[in-house]
Amino acid sequence: MTYQEFKDILYNGVWKQNTGVVQLLGMCPILAVSTSVVNGVSLGLATSVVMALSGAAIAPIRGIVPNEARIPVFILIIAVLVTLIQYLMNAYMYSLYVVLGIFIPLIVTNCIVLARIEAFAAKNPPLQSALDGLAMGLGLTAVLAILGGLREIFGHGTLLSGIDMALGESAKSLVITVVPNYHGFLLAILPPGAFLTLGCLIAGKNWLNLRAEKKLKDAASLEAAFPAAHA
Repeated sequence: MTYQEFKDILYNGVWKQNTGVVQLLGMCPILAVSTSVVNGVSLGLATSVVMALSGAAIAPIRGIVPNEARIPVFILIIAVLVTLIQYLMNAYMYSLYVVLGIFIPLIVTNCIVLARIEAFAAKNPPLQSALDGLAMGLGLTAVLAILGGLREIFGHGTLLSGIDMALGESAKSLVITVVPNYHGFLLAILPPGAFLTLGCLIAGKNWLNLRAEKKLKDAASLEAAFPAAHA
């Protein structure tokens, strides 16, 4: 894998085809779990690990699995990896495991994971497939972190609330009180708040894309108008 391939896969997964704000896949966990940064990032990282490992596991066997059986085989591999993550969280992060609840085992049926395996891992080598899965997962994690952070600030006036569930009691000191004596904004932590906040994130990304395209067009126009100056 060349350095350019590495950059392209990362850029594609984290930004260009971001699963949360471009492809709009896996909306159920994105909207339900993103009530705080800790919840969102935890689910995002768990999904990232599953996507990376499943991509690396499925890519080597893509040529020997019959086309008729590929979906059941892929789902079986994903299920094994998700079960492993579930048991590890149950053993070492039980409080967080309880909070995330059904959304950990539901990674098996998350269309983000299966869609990416079908689109990339089933057609590319293991290293590229693992990197693509990781990049897609990190793109999702970034969306969950921003979405969870905004909802947590507007809903509770804090940031990193519940981090002790992941890092232990000593991590409680990391919780940031953004707005002291804040009584909360209920809409932010309810499903309508999730839809509105995600819509703002999608609009923001589209605006940044349009801005970048305009800069490229302006630069191309300037170069066409004054070719000698750019020679």
